[in-house]
Amino acid sequence: MWAMILKEFLELRRDRRTMVMIIALPLVLLVVFGYAANFKVDDVPTQVVGPKAEQVAARLKAPFVVKKVDPSGTSQDGKEALRAQDAGAVVVTTDAAGPATVLVDGSNLFSAQSAAAAAAATGGQLKPQVLFNPGMKTSWVMVPALVGMIMAFIGTIITAIGLVRERQAGTLEQLAVMPFKASDVIVGKIAPYFVLAAFDMILVTVLGCLLFGVPFAGNLAVLALGAALFLFTVLGIGVLISSVSQNQGQAMQMALMTMMPQILLSGMIFPLAAMAAGVRWIGYLFPLTYFNMISNGVMLRDAPLSSLALPLGVLAGMAGLVFTAAVLRFRRDLAPSAPKATRAPAATGSAR
Repeated sequence: MWAMILKEFLELRRDRRTMVMIIALPLVLLVVFGYAANFKVDDVPTQVVGPKAEQVAARLKAPFVVKKVDPSGTSQDGKEALRAQDAGAVVVTTDAAGPATVLVDGSNLFSAQSAAAAAAATGGQLKPQVLFNPGMKTSWVMVPALVGMIMAFIGTIITAIGLVRERQAGTLEQLAVMPFKASDVIVGKIAPYFVLAAFDMILVTVLGCLLFGVPFAGNLAVLALGAALFLFTVLGIGVLISSVSQNQGQAMQMALMTMMPQILLSGMIFPLAAMAAGVRWIGYLFPLTYFNMISNGVMLRDAPLSSLALPLGVLAGMAGLVFTAAVLRFRRDLAPSAPKATRAPAATGSAR
């Protein structure tokens, strides 16, 4: 029995990927749940518009953080600022007696809850009005995020496992003797997963709108563009994982290690604004973070293309970088190995 225990420990020590997962995953979970697991947003970027903007701005307290004061601004200006996510709340003042109105962006659920609660606690000085998610329903915020999570799952895990399965079967090695470029092989291999993930995206979006009453207020073409860039990125990550994995177990381990931080740090579960600064910047390294910005903005706020230019541009850069790395890595794997030089057999007899 002790010999078997020792044997398992030795095999585990030689499996570096498993050791990394055993050591790194608990540390990731500790950091995430220690610094990121916070639903309370303490700072809500705020704009104050209207005739009494300066006087009201001077009296605002946490969580309202005044970023702009515009005495000539109107309620419509405030709504457009929220739509473009230039602010999390906009205080609209008037010359008439009575409370000022606080327009709150309901698509950022936790920021909206903090702002609405703070407005209600002012004793009638501020009157909250929630836009884009009037009932502050969790499902309205979760459905756009689930669209990205499902695409990431298919693009990363299913692609990595599928390509490793072919590697084990020897199918990929056969491509080395065929006149295919690495980019052609990758596109041919990932095209079915791209179509499958796109179908699932459409299915989840339609069912989410029908079952949970989630609105689709924006431009379908903008969402499709963001989804295509996001899919190319996660499919490239899946190809990279498959290129460094020897079997399906290793591919699954590495795919899960890339998926879990994305789900926890992309703003899907915990709001980015409530995370510690160091952990929040880690979240900005993941493609799911930027797709969540796009899907949330398109579906709930009808966000203009100009306000989504940053996440679209970042996804385009990530897609190009990851896809190029996948092609280079795959090209090396497909390169036929040079034949080994053979030594002529030594003469066994004397020449006659």
